[in-house]
Amino acid sequence: MRVAVVGVTGMVGNVMLEVLEERNFPVTELIPVASEKSVGKKITFRGKEYAVVGMQQAVSLKPDIALFSAGGGTSLEWAPKFAQVGTTVIDNSSAWRMDATKKLVIPEINADVLTKEDKIIANPNCSTIQMLVALAPLQQKYGIKRVVVSTYQSITGTGVKAVKQLENEYNGVEGEKAYHYQIHRNAIPQCDVFEDNGYTKEEMKLVRETKKIMRDDSIAVTATAVRIPVVGGHSESLNIELRDDFNLEEVKQLLSTSAGIQVLDDTTTNSYPMPLYAQGKDAVFVGRIRRDESQKNTLNMWVVADNLRKGAATNTIQIAEALIQKGLV
Repeated sequence: MRVAVVGVTGMVGNVMLEVLEERNFPVTELIPVASEKSVGKKITFRGKEYAVVGMQQAVSLKPDIALFSAGGGTSLEWAPKFAQVGTTVIDNSSAWRMDATKKLVIPEINADVLTKEDKIIANPNCSTIQMLVALAPLQQKYGIKRVVVSTYQSITGTGVKAVKQLENEYNGVEGEKAYHYQIHRNAIPQCDVFEDNGYTKEEMKLVRETKKIMRDDSIAVTATAVRIPVVGGHSESLNIELRDDFNLEEVKQLLSTSAGIQVLDDTTTNSYPMPLYAQGKDAVFVGRIRRDESQKNTLNMWVVADNLRKGAATNTIQIAEALIQKGLV
């Protein structure tokens, strides 16, 4: 199994290497790939040192799988070139997510859509992944009419530049900014650029990707995405209107026995999910599960996950694992 990691020197690329190692993914040959300025840099994987190669060389090596985390422009240009030589590309950017000819996959929910013909597969947005892992069991049992989601997103979702901005502001150092405003001691109600409807791209990803992954255009979603000075992961407040009524204990039991979810919900011990707790873990953590007393058949809950792991690297590698399990690569 020859595996290329494209964007290997970035934040998600680094985590991909960690997750490949932790999960004992069957890599027989690693091909670390990055932009020209990083070619020749050394990275370490399973105790062995590798030199980073450029895109063209990586294509010529014809890897079995290419895990992409190098931005939308790079994916649009290079993913088809890898696909042409028979490589299966799993892409972390937004480039292919809403392409009707490409699959958008969260393995716990819709791994069944994968086929041998899928040579470019899209990894969903990080905030979508954790939300839908938590929602899918509810959709299956009760049906979902509407979701109101507010996100509290880690600066790691923006990248190294944002982490540096927070560190600089914390230490009183002038430096390059990833955001229009100070992020230290602040909350910025803008993730990504604004669209014509007044919502940001991040907010609309939650709307559009939900319908595609859940295969249900009737689910109504409205979102507000906020950037906060946190490093460990994204948090989401979900208000979910279900089609059928529910028993609260039954909901907790359902979630606690569903794949990829860990329930932390005990008000007597102040037990609930937090980014501090989720950092470095692969589960989606769910807590503060309670009935919305203002409206029938409606539930509130709080969902947290490490956006660099389940929100990016881990989900990508789980897609690759599903492909191997199904004999598709």
